[in-house]
Amino acid sequence: MIAVINLINDALWGYVLIAALVGVGLWFTWRTRFVQFRMFGEMLRLLTDPSIQSAKGEKHISSFQAFTVSLASRVGTGNLAGVATAIAVGGPGSVFWMWMMALVGAATAFVESTLGQLFKRHHQDSFIGGPAYYIERGLHSRWMAVLFAVLITASFGLANNSVQANTICGAMEGAFGWSPAVVGAGLVVLTLAIVFGGIQRIAHVSSVLVPVMAVGYFVLALVVIAMNFEHIPHVFRVIIDSAFGLRQAVGGTVGAAIMNGVKRGLFSNEAGEGSAPNAAATAAVSHPVKQGLIQSLGVFTDTLLVCSCTAFIILISGVYENPELNGIVLTQSALESEVGQWGRVFVAVAIFLFAYSSIIGNYYYGEANIRFMTGSPKALTLFRLCSGGVMVMFGALVSLDTVWSIIDLCMALLTACNLIAIVLLGKYAFRLLDDYRSQKRRGISSPTFHRSQFPELEAELECWE
Repeated sequence: MIAVINLINDALWGYVLIAALVGVGLWFTWRTRFVQFRMFGEMLRLLTDPSIQSAKGEKHISSFQAFTVSLASRVGTGNLAGVATAIAVGGPGSVFWMWMMALVGAATAFVESTLGQLFKRHHQDSFIGGPAYYIERGLHSRWMAVLFAVLITASFGLANNSVQANTICGAMEGAFGWSPAVVGAGLVVLTLAIVFGGIQRIAHVSSVLVPVMAVGYFVLALVVIAMNFEHIPHVFRVIIDSAFGLRQAVGGTVGAAIMNGVKRGLFSNEAGEGSAPNAAATAAVSHPVKQGLIQSLGVFTDTLLVCSCTAFIILISGVYENPELNGIVLTQSALESEVGQWGRVFVAVAIFLFAYSSIIGNYYYGEANIRFMTGSPKALTLFRLCSGGVMVMFGALVSLDTVWSIIDLCMALLTACNLIAIVLLGKYAFRLLDDYRSQKRRGISSPTFHRSQFPELEAELECWE
């Protein structure tokens, strides 16, 4: 079965999907006039923007909380184990292609998250939305919306959680010798306790865990880099040479670097995958562009900061040349070689926080789309048990190769569906960005949007009265 999945993955990832991701990212970058670079300062300002929409009787998710929910999903296994896997399989050049995907993917993230805000709907706990909602309301295609909802539920709510659980168990076994079955059972209890609390509890937990874990890991990486500062020029040379070098081109490893860099980069920052818009839609903001800009910042935070931390630690250590090391074990061995045995323990704790926050963030993406497909409380309860229970335990017990093969397939199908939708709907994000910039030029510090500005969509935009 896994062999068949791998064959399908090779066909889907054989540069067709890679070319689509890069092409769409470059088109959005050009069409938005390099929004991810020109408005970087505005992204930072908006992160703590106090403005909030008022809607009687509604419990609001703040812009920052929505940012941390999406970052909880982004900052996880992909940052520690995913980067290590990319380097082990594709070589150091994979890091360069992860960076490139982040730079162009930030524009894609802006477009899809702005659309998520534009087409969001009222819900009993907060706003709710995502690609399934903008596909149905923007493209008027119910079948495609349901297809996306099924794909993201399978990818994030189920398969992705098995990857996170697998990595946590591997790290705990490597650091403390704990049985994966025991760790998996503990994860199931912790996860179910959170997911049955809904988006309010998920947002609260994420807003605490994500900043703490990201800052702590970043500080440790800076310490390791400072201790080995004289090796940094060599690290950059290794990355660039592996990405473009003649020897690598002759040996065919440049292709492996590109493929693994793009796949693991997408798994980590999720730009274009259609996941982050589900979190972006929950935020209460006065203009859709605000959350689009903040989610674009999330791509930079994930890849250019956290992923680069892992890559530098691994490449400075040199242990990536050991063919027996892969995944989280490679990251643990690299940090241990730099700071001693406690480094292995630190990674185990860090990966628990990273991956656990991803599990609860991933769960919410599934919940939002289960609610899109059906209002049945029984269906939601069954999904919670499968996502937080069955798939977490499944990931704890199966092999690393198995979980990565499954998630690669889900990720490819999900991304293809979302890219088609945002290319067709991107014109609305462009108009919103032009409006936002126009208001800023007129001296309006906090731009606002009203659905009457889009008369052809006015009936579909229920949250922008």
